[in-house]
Amino acid sequence: MTIDVHSHYMPPEVAARTAFFKEHWSDVDKHLRLMDEHHIAKALLLYPTSDAHINMGGWGNLCDAYNPAIADLVKKHKDRFIGAGIVPVDAPDSIAGELKRMEELGLKVISLASSYNGIYLDDPVFFEVYEFAKIKNMPIHIHPQIMNPIGEERVRDPLLSPVLEYVFDVSMCIGKMMMSGVFLKFPEVNFIFAHYGGVLPIIKERFDSTYTMLRSRNFVKDISKNPSEYFSNLYFDTSGSKSKASLLAALEMVNYHHILWGSDFPANQNLKDSLGVISHTILSAQERNCLLGHNFGRLLEK
Repeated sequence: MTIDVHSHYMPPEVAARTAFFKEHWSDVDKHLRLMDEHHIAKALLLYPTSDAHINMGGWGNLCDAYNPAIADLVKKHKDRFIGAGIVPVDAPDSIAGELKRMEELGLKVISLASSYNGIYLDDPVFFEVYEFAKIKNMPIHIHPQIMNPIGEERVRDPLLSPVLEYVFDVSMCIGKMMMSGVFLKFPEVNFIFAHYGGVLPIIKERFDSTYTMLRSRNFVKDISKNPSEYFSNLYFDTSGSKSKASLLAALEMVNYHHILWGSDFPANQNLKDSLGVISHTILSAQERNCLLGHNFGRLLEK
């Protein structure tokens, strides 16, 4: 069974309050047609991060509109969609209540951004989210932040920002969580990072060699193990990538049990090639099945 772990739906009332997420982003019929065409059994619906919270007067109002709308869509298509909910990051006192509502709504995954106004997921404000995820066995998916990602204060460009800064923000998020001890504090939480963790597969070796060199001179604190050992316990989605080289690089960082196929619909609508890259690698049939659905299904069943 193929499960898409990275797709998006914007409720019309939310999409209307954004600058970008309008065309295709609320088109359920098109999404279902593509899923049927490519034999995709289910799709996880994630929040893509947007400016909606700014235009709607805060994250609380956004959560009030977004989470119930996603839950309603999942109920309408209970065999096709899996819902992920968001939390009011600008109102810490309301996070616990929103997490409880997400559970009551039947949302199975928590959707976070890699950062919020420069605050990364190592901040203690997110610890109650991780505690909840641990107790309820809910995976946490981390999507790139598109509002003020790392580097945008120096370069703001309609091509360079989404290509470079969005994915760099994911990589920095992982690094900050590692250095602050979040992964040690919450080892039971299943964190899924989009876009293969950004540039992480390319710099995994540099992380280890630089950490070893700096530790020998006491320039960096002891994080108890090599960075690559932290990375190997995380999960990464393919985010619509059609590159065999990217997949092979990720497989040098983690084993196939920790990679999940995702289309990034509707930003990417070429599902044929993003699915095809899984088939055109050295993976066995069993390993391909793991990437295409079994891995994520196992996370939901834990």
